[in-house]
Amino acid sequence: MSQQPSAPHPALAAYRVVDGCLQIGGIALDRLAERIGTTPFYVYDRRLISERIGELRRHLPRSISVSYAIKANPMPAVVQHLAGLVDGFDVASALEMSVALDTTIPASRISFAGPGKTTAELSQAVAADIMVHLESANEMETVAAIAARTGRRPRVAIRVNPDFELKGSGMRMGGGAQQFGIDSEQVPQMLARLASLPLEFVGFHIFAGSQNLRADLIQSTQAKIFELAVALAARAPAPVRYLNIGGGFGIPYFPNDRPLDLAAVGANLARLMAEVVPAGLPDAEVVVELGRYIVGEAGLYVTRVVDRKISRNQVFLITDGGMHHHLAASGNFGQVIRRNYPVAIGTRMAEPAREVANVVGCLCTPLDLLADKVELPSAEIGDLIVIFQSGAYGASASPAGFLSHPPAPEVLV
Repeated sequence: MSQQPSAPHPALAAYRVVDGCLQIGGIALDRLAERIGTTPFYVYDRRLISERIGELRRHLPRSISVSYAIKANPMPAVVQHLAGLVDGFDVASALEMSVALDTTIPASRISFAGPGKTTAELSQAVAADIMVHLESANEMETVAAIAARTGRRPRVAIRVNPDFELKGSGMRMGGGAQQFGIDSEQVPQMLARLASLPLEFVGFHIFAGSQNLRADLIQSTQAKIFELAVALAARAPAPVRYLNIGGGFGIPYFPNDRPLDLAAVGANLARLMAEVVPAGLPDAEVVVELGRYIVGEAGLYVTRVVDRKISRNQVFLITDGGMHHHLAASGNFGQVIRRNYPVAIGTRMAEPAREVANVVGCLCTPLDLLADKVELPSAEIGDLIVIFQSGAYGASASPAGFLSHPPAPEVLV
């Protein structure tokens, strides 16, 4: 039984098809493969990235700032392209920091988040005038020691672990015990200590979950975030000038997924900005931080069929790619029940599905499954398999060194 319906996934509608061949950035897929000179590869469409930022600008209040979380896709060309479109970057490592600092985004518009920051990384951030999102009391003391040693006054925000989560999220980032941030009930004590340190308090980062497609759940969580921020602001040593409410906006990967109603989310934020911010957070810049939602649907993973075989009446399309390049598509990156990403034969887009096939990679492990029992046109050796929704947490989130195959090139067109 096929796990994927014959009806095309909505993701395919974003791309043009000419003479049965998928077009990316105005280039035919087979020609693009020749231009790159090898398969597999990742390709990102700058037009779709720009259009997504345009959608955010249309639906979110103008007073909301949009920050890109580089961890979703740290390819330097992608980050450079986004530098002209977003209001800031969030980084989670020294290398991401370096990528961000190479762009036109000012260092003052870059934030550094994540648990386990080393003293060396924090020193780099302080030297660059990057805002540090404090994830623990120990980290606060480390930044204060750097400030005392260097004579600088680092800008800091406290990352809060709220006592609620964004329900329906693909990954929980708040509520309960977490390695992220400071439990909300401990924040007042931390604020009191911060007041005596050589640090410039600017605000809070409150994030409760990721990959959510339910506008109503995002709306209710955002209301709770604003309420918590107002309560904590009353205990802060200075006015709150920065409130990062995270994102959590999801994209549809699987057959029954429906796109997020961005207009509803934007309308709710407009109400919160009009009702809550003037009274409780009058000096605050409110930031929505997004990664996957910005780049996820603008990327494709392309791999070539190198063998075709029948095993006990099942078709196997064996490719030169695999889970070492695209762990998420194999179902081994956060999926509880494995489901297929949208997949197509990029050079046979005009042909109807004629068979049920398994698309597998070149690795010597049964985990290397890119698509399980999907309805596809009859594929031959040399055909190009395309996995959609691959712009986020693809190459950088995969075990590229596994079994020592070459890495997959990345291109922006």
